Amino acid sequence: MITKATKSLTNCDFQSGEFILIDKPQYWSSFKAVHKVRNAISEKKVGHAGTLDPLATGLLIIGTGKKTKTITQFQEMPKTYAGIFTLGKTSPSMDTETTPVDHAIPETVNEEMILKIKQLFVGKITQTPPMYSAVKVKGKSLYAYARKGKIVERSEREVFIYNFKINKIDIPYIHFEITCSKGTYIRVLANDFGQKLGCGAILSSLRRTRIGEYSVDDALTIEEFVNLVKADKLVLN
Repeated sequence: MITKATKSLTNCDFQSGEFILIDKPQYWSSFKAVHKVRNAISEKKVGHAGTLDPLATGLLIIGTGKKTKTITQFQEMPKTYAGIFTLGKTSPSMDTETTPVDHAIPETVNEEMILKIKQLFVGKITQTPPMYSAVKVKGKSLYAYARKGKIVERSEREVFIYNFKINKIDIPYIHFEITCSKGTYIRVLANDFGQKLGCGAILSSLRRTRIGEYSVDDALTIEEFVNLVKADKLVLN
């Protein structure tokens, strides 16, 4: 595993396969991070273990060469996220990618109510994938329909929330940490949470901090990884 502690790539074989912990920057797609790694190491087979939305930051595990075949092992691991819900807003994308609409926050929404509603989102829950997502319906991603203003029928999915911790409440902001199963949409959780409170909510900040036992604290930025490649005089495109 290539991490922040890795000082040299001399003994790495990207064709046989390596796993790399990357800290994805905001506004980058997961594909762009993969593309940067692919170009740096001149290896065609490069993939990631679980998409992060462009607005999100944090841990992305990237596999190269023959290890791309076993990268699914990470996809099945629980994921931990930290972020902020903003109450009193809704948006088509359920985050800040699309323009939010403001809603009044009832006086009844207080810390006690928020903590009580939180308990409804622990354990096995169901979610409907958002229209602004890469889920495919009839061969087209939901993004493609959403950007044309179309809403298509989607099936609910069961996901599991292992832990839902609220670290700070400063209405309209709720600072949280969530550990969840594969396939969980934190944007949808924010939206559904806001509906239960009666005022709406969007996901305004998100960072993936862990995938299983692997922490973003041990991850390299893209720049740090590319500098390691350069330092070891690997071929660059």
